[in-house]
Amino acid sequence: MSIYLDYAATTPLDPQVIEVMQACLSSNFGNPSSAHQHGMKAADKVMQAAIQAAEAIHATPEEIVWTSGATESNNLAIKGVAFGYAHKGRHIITSKIEHKAVLDTCAYLETQGYEVTYLAPNAQGVVRASQVAEAMREDTILVSIMWANNETGSIQPISEIGHITREKNVLFHVDAVQAAGKLPIDVVSAKVDLLSLTAHKVYGPKGSGLLYVRRRPKIRLMPQMHGGGHQHGLRSGTLPVHQIVGLGAALALADTLREEEVARITALRAQLWAGFSDLKGVHLNTPLNQSVCHVLSISIEGLDGEALLMALQALSVSAGSACSAGSMAASHVLLAMKVPAMLAHSTVRFSLGRFTTAEDIHAAIELCRYHINKLRALSPLWDDSAMQGGQSV
Repeated sequence: MSIYLDYAATTPLDPQVIEVMQACLSSNFGNPSSAHQHGMKAADKVMQAAIQAAEAIHATPEEIVWTSGATESNNLAIKGVAFGYAHKGRHIITSKIEHKAVLDTCAYLETQGYEVTYLAPNAQGVVRASQVAEAMREDTILVSIMWANNETGSIQPISEIGHITREKNVLFHVDAVQAAGKLPIDVVSAKVDLLSLTAHKVYGPKGSGLLYVRRRPKIRLMPQMHGGGHQHGLRSGTLPVHQIVGLGAALALADTLREEEVARITALRAQLWAGFSDLKGVHLNTPLNQSVCHVLSISIEGLDGEALLMALQALSVSAGSACSAGSMAASHVLLAMKVPAMLAHSTVRFSLGRFTTAEDIHAAIELCRYHINKLRALSPLWDDSAMQGGQSV
């Protein structure tokens, strides 16, 4: 038996996406920058994908910049603004719960003379729009806040923040990786200037992503890759047509299926939480009504999260963010939410997806409950917790 509940880390390729990629691999080998018929045929495929991606976020095809994934998109957005608008200021606002692709990029900019304000979330993992407004300065050039958190699923007030930044004439970047296919994304109504997406979180291929860059009025990013001046000079490199086609198809499919999938996955997550909520000392890290439908983050008193993962050989889940795997440090997201360090170390993230079934959830609950009770029986930590009267949320 093998059950996959780590969709927030990566998703399997959808068969429909595989089909369009295979067709592209067999017939569209031309360089889309070449002027001959093979190149133009490939360029047409890239444009079709741009149309699909743009429709999914209410942008225009000309505003889509192809990248290797969200990490590159985040780097291009943040560094691109920082270096492109240094003459206007060197102050950036972000949050303490961002993905490492944002936090590490901001940390690098601090070594280059930029100042970064890191906003703390509340206990539910949400950064308030008023915090952004209060942190604004005359020299603020960029705000970067994720749409949905990759560890807890907490949803941020993007539209509220976007209206604040637009009024102050400050650029607004959003990492929307975990929101795609789960929440309606409209970059125009939310006043978003730059938005990062990746294919492998929406049943597309790894190694393919995009950055939405608002064109009117034009944002002048400093390119981070130089070469042939591709993509209006913003990102050089020969485009991987089959990867881009896969991303476009995945986003189009996710947009089409969104309402149906959200309803089904929401019900499955409720079933999953019901299977743990009666256990003593089990804490829900983000309220279900304030998080994206596919993520359930729980902290379990009396055991170590990594030990539980090792015991669950038949179940693929995460102790936190996959990008932090191997680190002995507690989750920076949970610590920012003021979750006690011991509880942060006993956290498990379940993430559901398109191919998750009710049978999967039932089996996962049985497996987890068995191993939780087994590990607690061996753990002096649980004796301590039990004596202190830990209660479930």
